[in-house]
Amino acid sequence: MTRDPRVGIGYDIHRLEPGDGIMVAGCRVACPFRVVAHSDGDVVLHALCDALLGATGAGDLGEHFPDTDPVHRGRDSADFVRAVLALPALAPWRLANLDVNVIAQAPRLAEHKPGMRSRLATLFGLPLDAVGLKARTNEGCDAVGEKRAIQAQAAVLLVPR
Repeated sequence: MTRDPRVGIGYDIHRLEPGDGIMVAGCRVACPFRVVAHSDGDVVLHALCDALLGATGAGDLGEHFPDTDPVHRGRDSADFVRAVLALPALAPWRLANLDVNVIAQAPRLAEHKPGMRSRLATLFGLPLDAVGLKARTNEGCDAVGEKRAIQAQAAVLLVPR
């Protein structure tokens, strides 16, 4: 049976509060904020996990790693990525590429983008040219624009193995 490629989309948002840094795309970004989250609150990795789960009809991040489970408190979101990639639902598929929008008024992410792309390529087993990552602001609008939140949107393409 032939399978058509599958696309998944993911989204995540976390509130920001005063702190000493945040995790974004598997990289620590020093800044005067921290995310309010049960795990390390990496919006990029959370959105990418949801995109993979959605493409395979395998639920969502909260179903697999509920924030009511104390085992996930402070957990490294890279662990979520590894667990999602190892799910049986993903076995017949190969990740062809991923693309991410990170939306944050602060911190500014431009200087961190090369390191983030490299980390994503490593975590997801992709060549660098198959990893898209854009950082944008929200032009002062809503909670993101007021530096009270950070969000990410992600898309993935799965092709049959």
